[in-house]
Parts: sequence; structure tokens; C-alpha cells
Amino acid sequence: MKFLNHSLLLLCLLFSATAQAREVILIFGDSLSAGYGLAANQAWPDLLRRRLESDPATRHRWKVVNASVSGETTAGGLTRLPAALSAHRAAIVVLELGANDGLRGLPLDTMHDNLAAMIRDIRRSGAKVLLVGIHLPPNYGTPYTERFNGVYTALARENKLTLVPSLLADVETKPELFQSDGLHPVAAAENTIAGTIWPYLLPLLTTRRVSMGHFGLTGT
Repeated sequence: MKFLNHSLLLLCLLFSATAQAREVILIFGDSLSAGYGLAANQAWPDLLRRRLESDPATRHRWKVVNASVSGETTAGGLTRLPAALSAHRAAIVVLELGANDGLRGLPLDTMHDNLAAMIRDIRRSGAKVLLVGIHLPPNYGTPYTERFNGVYTALARENKLTLVPSLLADVETKPELFQSDGLHPVAAAENTIAGTIWPYLLPLLTTRRVSMGHFGLTGT
């Protein structure tokens, strides 16, 4: 009995160590990542989590934390980010912000600077960044939408980042995959959105994380 109890204790410690060793993929976005109008388990971050957990190569290494907030602007994200980085000690941050800046017609130079500051904060924390863009509806006019899209491409170039050009690239031409507001996807679209993110995220899962940053994170 003593040997059995000792073995059970060792197994518990091993399982605990495995769970604690899992690195965090932090989804830091707005309503498009928060799953506005959907149940939490229908949104693409949760579908991404399930994809990772279904693969033996990733299930014990990665976990997904969704820290997205509906209505978030880049200014709000910049204010909120330090606490999120400190709380979750992420290895990868999927940064999906800017849509609300564009929809509200906020200054694009400010949007650029806010995102650039968040990228710097993420990298100083030791995490890698996956930058996610979004296309605005065409009724905002070609000049503005082109300038808006250019913010993401400029940030990716300036910071040598992987860029997902548009989170909704594979659903945005299908009105039936959007809620009545025409902005937020329905549940049936979320698996496609997770599939849009996946090929850009996958290379980051197989490379070593950035060395120690100012949050005291160590390399792996």
C-alpha cells in the first residue's frame, strides 16, 4: 500500500508538472475574437484550443487564453495589455485590434502608434507576436480603407512580424456567415476563421520563444 501511494503521488506530480509546463497563447483582441453574440465555446479561440488539444504534438505544450474584450480599441488595448502580460506570462500573443478604431474613424496614425507600442511591450515580455489585420466594410471608401490596411502591412514590415492580412478573409464575402449587424460572424463561420489563423500560427509553435524580457520570462 505504501508503494502504491508513493506511485500515485509521483503520477500526480508528473501530471501537475506537465500542466504547469504548458505555454500560453494569449488571444488579445476585440469582439471578433471575444465571440460577440456567440457562446464562449463557439468562438474561434476556443476552436483553436480544441485543435491544439486534439494533436498529441501540441496538447501538452500549449494552452489558449482568450483575453479579448468586445468594443476594444487600440488605445484601450494598450492600457490593458501590461496586466494581461503579467497575469498570463504568454509565449505567443495573437494581437487582433484596430477594427473599432477604423469603424469609429479614429486617427490611423494613433492606431499605428498604439499597435507599435503593444508590439514592443509584448516582445519585452519575452513573447512572440502574431499580428492580425482586418478589412473594413467598403462603405468607408477606398482611400480610407487602403490607408487602414496599410497600417498592418507597415507594422509587419517595420517589426519583421508575421501578419494575418485579414481575420475574416475566408468569410467576408459571404453575408450568410454574419450576424444581422453585418460585422460579427455567426457560429458556423468560426471554424473557418480558426483555419485562417492556423497556418500563420503554426510556425510560431515550433520555434523557440524570445529570451528573457522585463517580466522575468525565461527562454525554453
